[in-house]
This record gives sequence, structure tokens and C-alpha cells, in this order.
Amino acid sequence: MTATKIINSVLILIAVSMGIKQGWAMLSISRPMTEMFGKWGFSPAGLRGLGLLTICSALMILFSKTFVYGNVLMASTVLLIIGFHLTDRDIKGVAIELPFFLMNLIIIYLKYPLPFKNVS
Repeated sequence: MTATKIINSVLILIAVSMGIKQGWAMLSISRPMTEMFGKWGFSPAGLRGLGLLTICSALMILFSKTFVYGNVLMASTVLLIIGFHLTDRDIKGVAIELPFFLMNLIIIYLKYPLPFKNVS
């Protein structure tokens, strides 16, 4: 296995674990999530929906056929949060989210690391 594939595999594991962790925090309506998303007008149902979307996108990254879709979906949710931070002029919040956004783009660039056979 090349170094690039190892690095990408580690990045994928980080992205998936963070996506599941943050998605679960949204889905279970944790206090920090309700405080952050509440100021942007998210209802509990909206927060649960975003949490479910985040978990689904994280799981999609694990499979070769949905790898790119999962990364794009996760990057989109992070970009949404970055946009909300920018409307609040919260540069610290943007700086926290930016590496996660870039990580999904790097993962896409490095491609799916495991060999797979196309099944027709």
C-alpha cells in the first residue's frame, strides 16, 4: 500500500468518525448544538434532519460507489456552517470548520483507497 493510500485511509477514518460524532450530537439535540444552530434559526426538527444527513454522508464515504457523493454532501454541510459563521462575522468559527471542509476535498482528490471490482 502506498503512502498516499495510507494517508487517505487515515483521513477517511477521521472524516467518518467526526461526521458520525457530530451528526449524533445534532440528532440527539445536544446542548452545544442547539445553542450554535439555534442562533441561526434551526428548529429541533431541522437540527435532527441535518444530523441524519451528516451521519448518512459519513457512512456513504465508506463505500466506493457513494464515496464522492458522501464527501460532497459532507463538504456541503460544512460549507453551510461556514456560511452561517461568516454571516455572524465569526472568523474563529470559520477557522475551526475550514480544515474539515478542505479534508473532504483532499479525500476526493486522493480517490477511494481500496481496490474494488466493477460489478455490472
